[in-house]
Amino acid sequence: MKLLNYQTLKESGYQGYILGSAPEKVLQFGEGNFLRAFVNYWFDVANEKAGWNGKCVLVQPIAPGLAKLINAQEGLYTLYLRGRENGERVDKKRVISSVSRCLNPYEKADFDAMLEVAVSDELEYVVSNTTEAGIVYDPACQLGDTPASSFPGKLTQVLYRRWQAGKSGLVILSCELIDNNGKELLKCVNQYIDQWGLEDDFKQYVNGACTFCSTLVDRIVPGRVKDPVEVEKMEQENGYHDELIDVGEIFGVWNIEGPEWLEEKLPFKAAGVNCPVVPDVTPYKKRKVRILNGAHTGFVLGAYLAGFDIVRDCMQDDTVRGFMNKMLYEEVIPTLPLDKEDLEGFAAAVQDRFNNPFVNHELMSISLNSTSKWRARNLPSLLDYVEKTGKLPPCLAMSFAAYIAFFSNDIQTLNDKGLVCRRPKGDEYVCNDDRWVLEFYYEHRNDGAADLVHAVMTNERMWGQELTQIPGFEAAVVSGLSLIREQGAKAAYAACL
Repeated sequence: MKLLNYQTLKESGYQGYILGSAPEKVLQFGEGNFLRAFVNYWFDVANEKAGWNGKCVLVQPIAPGLAKLINAQEGLYTLYLRGRENGERVDKKRVISSVSRCLNPYEKADFDAMLEVAVSDELEYVVSNTTEAGIVYDPACQLGDTPASSFPGKLTQVLYRRWQAGKSGLVILSCELIDNNGKELLKCVNQYIDQWGLEDDFKQYVNGACTFCSTLVDRIVPGRVKDPVEVEKMEQENGYHDELIDVGEIFGVWNIEGPEWLEEKLPFKAAGVNCPVVPDVTPYKKRKVRILNGAHTGFVLGAYLAGFDIVRDCMQDDTVRGFMNKMLYEEVIPTLPLDKEDLEGFAAAVQDRFNNPFVNHELMSISLNSTSKWRARNLPSLLDYVEKTGKLPPCLAMSFAAYIAFFSNDIQTLNDKGLVCRRPKGDEYVCNDDRWVLEFYYEHRNDGAADLVHAVMTNERMWGQELTQIPGFEAAVVSGLSLIREQGAKAAYAACL
C-alpha cells in the first residue's frame, strides 16, 4: 500500500477538504501527537471555514523526532476525533493539510531553514508545546549555538534574526502545561537577551512588538493506534499507508489570553471553532482543574474500591455517575467565577468525555499522586463551598473519606513499588504517591477510623493546613470512612444522593 502524500491521497478518492499550498504563517515548536491533533487541526479548520490560507512549519524541539516521517508524507496525516458529543457516539476522520514541512534544527541545513522562516514576511505566529520541562532557562545556551539546546534559547535566536531583518513582531502562543506559560516563556527569553548582551532595541522589540500569550489547552489525545488489526482496518478503508495516524477525543477548547485585537487577527472566531481569546485564562484553568480534573480525583478512588477499573464503566453506573454529577453541579460549580451556563455546559461535556467508548482510561492510572491532586483539585472547592454557604459539601467530604480508604484498605506491605493494599473483592493494588505519604499510611495501618482521619487531617505537610479546623469535616469523614469500610464505597456514594 502506498505511503500517504498528495498524489496517493488523490488516487485514494478522498473527498474531504485539502489545501495544497499556502503561505507559511506559523512556526511551530513541537511535532508530536498533541499539537497535530490540536493546534494543526484548528488551523486546518480555519483554512476550510475561514479561508485563512496558511500553513504551519513544524520544528523538532529535540534531536530525535518525526521530521523525516512528516516530510515523507508531505505534511499530511489522518486525524481521528472520537468520543461522545451531546450523548451521541462520534467517530470523525479528517486528513490534515495545514502542515507544510518539519525541520530538524540539529541538522545545519534545517537550522538555517528555521532562520529563513524567521525572517519571512508571511510569518505571523509561533506556537509551542515542548512539554512542561520545555520552558526553562539553561545558561549553557549561547547565541552562536546551532541550535541553542533549550526551546526559549531557540526562540530567542529566531526573534533576534527576525529583528535584525527589520521584520514585524510575532504572536507567540505557548501551549505547555504550566501556569502562565506565555509569561514564563517571555521571562526566559529576556534572561537570554541579558545573558547574551543583546541590544536594548531588541529587548524593546521582544517586549513591545511581540505578543506572548498564555494559553490553556484541553483535549485528550491518546495518539497512535497501537492495535495492528485496527491500523490495518483503517488503512484498508483509507486506501493508503499512514505512519502518522493520530487520535484525539472529540472535545477540544483552546483558551488564548491576549488583547482584544488578537481575536480578530486569529482565524478561529471566523471559523466558528472553540478557541476564544480571553483577557485572563486563570478562570478557565480553575474551571478545568476543579471540574474536569477534580471530578476524576473526586470519584475514582472510591469507584476503584467499589470494583470498577475504567472511567467509562463508572459513567454507566447510576450511583457513581450520580455522585460525580451531584459533586460537580451542587458543590463545585457554585464556587466558580464564570457564567453558570458556561460551567454547566463544561460539566456536561465532562460526562461525555468520561464516557468515551474509544478510550479505556484506567482508574489506577488516575490514582497516581492522589494526595497532591486532592489538595490542588478538590480541597479548594471544599473550602470555597464552606466559606460561601457555611455548610459542608457532602460529596466532597465523602470523596476525602474515599481517598483515605484507598490508601488504607487492608494494607499488605510497603515495598519499592509502593503501598500494597487489597480491594474488597480480593485483588491487590499498589498505591503510588510521594514516599513520605506512603510511609505515613503504612505507619498508621492499624489505626481505627477516627484516629486515622485525625492523623491525616492534622498532617500539614499533606494539606498546608490543619483540616480539623473546618467545622464538621472531621466527624463527616470519620462517618464516611466507617461506612466505606462496613458497607462498601458504592453504598457510601449512594448515601450522598
